[in-house]
This record gives sequence, C-alpha cells and structure tokens, in this order.
Amino acid sequence: MPAEKGSAFLLKIGDGAATPVFTTVAGLRTTQLSINGDAIVITNKGSGAWRELLSGAGIRSVSVSGAGVFTGSAAEIRIKNNALSGLLDDYELSFESGERLRGKFLVARLDYAGDFNGERSYTLALESSGPVVSL
Repeated sequence: MPAEKGSAFLLKIGDGAATPVFTTVAGLRTTQLSINGDAIVITNKGSGAWRELLSGAGIRSVSVSGAGVFTGSAAEIRIKNNALSGLLDDYELSFESGERLRGKFLVARLDYAGDFNGERSYTLALESSGPVVSL
C-alpha cells in the first residue's frame, strides 16, 4: 500500500437529512482517528500463566480529534451548534485511498483560541455512538 497524504485525510459532517450529504470541515489542519476496544480477560488456572482474551467481546468505539483555523464555514457552525445542544450527528472520515468510515458522533469537546496577532483557531474531539462502518 503506498503512502497517503495527510491533507487527503478529511473529516466531513452530514447535513441532517435521512440520507445525509457530507461536507468537508475545510478549516482543519490536522485530523486524528483512534479505534478503541476494551479487552475482556478470561484468564484462568488452566491458562498456563498466560493472559487470555475473549474474541469479539468488549466495547468498541472510535474517537476523532482535529485542529484548524476557524473559517466560519457552514460545517464549522453545524459542529458548534451540535456541541452546544449535545446532539449526535452523522460524520464521515475519508482517506486518499478512497476508504471511508461513517457513523454517528457526539462533539465531546470544542475549544476556540486566538492570539492578538493571529488567527482564530479551534480544536475538537468527537466520540462515536453506535457502529462506525467502513465503506
């Protein structure tokens, strides 16, 4: 598999429709994805002193974070409104290879910052709710 450009790793937000149309959160400079899984330990006296884990069990989740320059785009305003109201929304992550991950996420954190001689910037953290599917 060839290397992929980080600039092609995009976060997109749905428009709220039953079949959502996704818009890129274009102000982001960095995007990070973490796929998490809780291990269920089933080690017992017959394990020969080696830890054993239960396959297919536990809770899986996806965390997304990003940082960028605030541009005032409709996508950024939608994220802010979701953060203020605590609403889940449809998000999509896309990669240069064409792979996409899609699911419902909650804005767990949204921070804004600005220096006196610089741009307004923001960081965000999203947490998945329900399945995240690979397309």
